[in-house]
Amino acid sequence: MPLDMLNIAPENNLRLPDAFTAKYGPTQLLSRFVLAADRAVRRRGITLRVRHDFEELLDLSKFYAARNLWYPLCEAINPRCVELTPQNAFWIAGENEHGEVVVTNAVRVLDWTGTNLGEQASGMWYGPNSAERCILTADAAPLISGVVAWGAAAWVRQDYRGRQLSYLTGRTHKAYACARWPIDWSFCYISVSNVSRGLASTWGHKHLSYSINHPGSLQGEMAVAYTAADDFYADIADFMSSGAIIDETDVDPESIVLPSGLEHIVTKTSPEGVFHGSISRS
Repeated sequence: MPLDMLNIAPENNLRLPDAFTAKYGPTQLLSRFVLAADRAVRRRGITLRVRHDFEELLDLSKFYAARNLWYPLCEAINPRCVELTPQNAFWIAGENEHGEVVVTNAVRVLDWTGTNLGEQASGMWYGPNSAERCILTADAAPLISGVVAWGAAAWVRQDYRGRQLSYLTGRTHKAYACARWPIDWSFCYISVSNVSRGLASTWGHKHLSYSINHPGSLQGEMAVAYTAADDFYADIADFMSSGAIIDETDVDPESIVLPSGLEHIVTKTSPEGVFHGSISRS
């Protein structure tokens, strides 16, 4: 079934709760988690918005990459290299009170029914008509099949790191995807250095498979971090029951305790300039 028959895209740049409709998966669990996570992120001074204007994400990445504060977008999430539509992709922008985008997560949803990551990795990254090929040795690649959510462009601006945002935003985009599409697997690529820092588990992935390389890419060798949909549902259920997200709106943000682990190592405490995305309010 074509992906555009499975879902109705919300208006661009709505707040996450306004853009969220749970059609698939355990709808009550996903709804509770997204609302609670959105509140927890807002207590940290961030508003999450669902967007599908990938040219804006491209401009954002170029702005910060020019200042050595982020990588350029890879081909697989660049709207000038692959087809990204409101029916098959979205990104979540976290904006501060000044309308500056300081957190991002992007997702492409791919219908790999009858095929898998092992067969589709090169076309996903470089585009279906490219002669470029990736080098994939990950044993888990044949498992990642059906309707899959590929996460990319996970970024927190340097002066917002250390607030445990990745624990929350690393799960909200997967929850949004699982509610809108009948997701079988979610996965992402993660550099070997970030694996050693514990970022895979921070983002909610418990399984790793080595490795994948894209010749000429800045990322170097990467692992495939992946999670079956049922395992993800169990993860967010545990995440909530553990007290990692507190629902009361009057809780002091400093009292919210999330699981221990590494988020991002702070290399700079203030950005060199700021970037404003589209800040029209809904």
